[in-house]
Amino acid sequence: MASSTKLTYPQRLFLWLLGYSLLMVGCFVLFQYHREKEFKAEAVNRQLQLINTFILSELDEGRDPSDIRPAEFKTFDEIRLSVINADGKIIYDNTLDTLPQTNHLDRKEIHDALQAGTGYAVRRHSESTGNNYFYSARKGADGCIVRTAVPYTISFSSLLQADYGFLWVMGAVTLLMCVAGYFATRRVGQHIIRLNRFAESVERGARISDTEPFPHDELGDISNHIVRLYARLQQAVSDRDNEHRAALHEQLEKERIKKQLTNNINHELKTPVASIRICAETLLAHDNMSEENRRLFLQRIFTNTERLERLLNDVSLLTRMDDGKESIVREPLGLAGIIREVAEDRRPLAASKGIVIENRVSGPIEMTGNPTLLEAVPNNLIDNAIAYCGGTRITVGPARAETDRVVLELSDNGCGIPAEHLPRIFERFYRIDKGRSRAAGGTGLGLSIVKNAVKLHGGAITAENLRSGGLRFCITLSRRSG
Repeated sequence: MASSTKLTYPQRLFLWLLGYSLLMVGCFVLFQYHREKEFKAEAVNRQLQLINTFILSELDEGRDPSDIRPAEFKTFDEIRLSVINADGKIIYDNTLDTLPQTNHLDRKEIHDALQAGTGYAVRRHSESTGNNYFYSARKGADGCIVRTAVPYTISFSSLLQADYGFLWVMGAVTLLMCVAGYFATRRVGQHIIRLNRFAESVERGARISDTEPFPHDELGDISNHIVRLYARLQQAVSDRDNEHRAALHEQLEKERIKKQLTNNINHELKTPVASIRICAETLLAHDNMSEENRRLFLQRIFTNTERLERLLNDVSLLTRMDDGKESIVREPLGLAGIIREVAEDRRPLAASKGIVIENRVSGPIEMTGNPTLLEAVPNNLIDNAIAYCGGTRITVGPARAETDRVVLELSDNGCGIPAEHLPRIFERFYRIDKGRSRAAGGTGLGLSIVKNAVKLHGGAITAENLRSGGLRFCITLSRRSG
């Protein structure tokens, strides 16, 4: 129940401003009221002081106070005249038959007149007559004091009252200030409420968007800047966390791949090492073996040694690529020349299996890259096609050089690859037919080397079966890799 009746911040702000405005206007009105009242009182006093001055001059000329008729002065209807000696005793009063014996030195107007020459009291009750008077006193040269007084009646009170027109004007001004204050505090309050909601959202960790701008003023601009800065900071933190997660994932993936590579290498080494060992033990155990059998076992040892060498070379190349782009040296080179050399080098091996290599790449294709890795791309793809495609033709190109990339194709007219194996052919040690692959002398790392070499040159490689039969690789390379 308490929360439902709690005033909102704009309401509290308006009440604070309203209270401050009313206090300020009230103080000003009171000050002005008393100031105007004093001004009018001083105006009355000045008129009475003129009468006092006249009476003192008459007394100085030796005229008796009883001969002076204050009613002759038309300014006021009724004037009380008193003459007080320097000791504070009344020596004459035109309204009293019996003079009071009370000492009047403690009366304000008398005290001020003795000190400053003149004095007045706005309203004081007279013990002698029982009426209220406005008193005005002036000190003469002989120390005698002339005091005139007018009755403080309702009409005289209204004379001394402040001008109520001024109060009405100030009331109107106060009302206008309240209306203006209401709209001003509501606008500021809306800013504060929205900033409060923003702070609550920040505390909850919610996503912040600057799609809802604040009104266009100084506070709104500051609020917009705060929201936008926090949104950018939040985005930067999010990007940093994403990069950290990606780097962590990449690191974990590298560790997994290295562990998998180690396990696969151990597995792949077992077969050639076991074959070499068996052949060596057989040769050592049979000194009288025929020359033909001895040569057969030595050939097996040589073949498995070559396989071990290829495996170690491929593993070394993969390890270099896994170390990252920084360890790969790049230089300007001509891709067409590299492809031409690889095609010429592989033609004799392809011809021995009845396969023709057709190179359609022509012209200088300038780019920046690592010659060894770029050579490994067509080298492994052509070797793979010679070993497994079962066709009669391998076609390289044509190559298409664009502004920032090179697009190259390599295809054959063989049997292709079953569709279910296509997504995995670039995995390390992945073999479609393991027995056939080992018999062909493959390490199972060729296509993985190709993929990593292309990736390190800012590109990508895809493989697809052709409708007419065979397999086609599409390779994209960045001309300014790294």
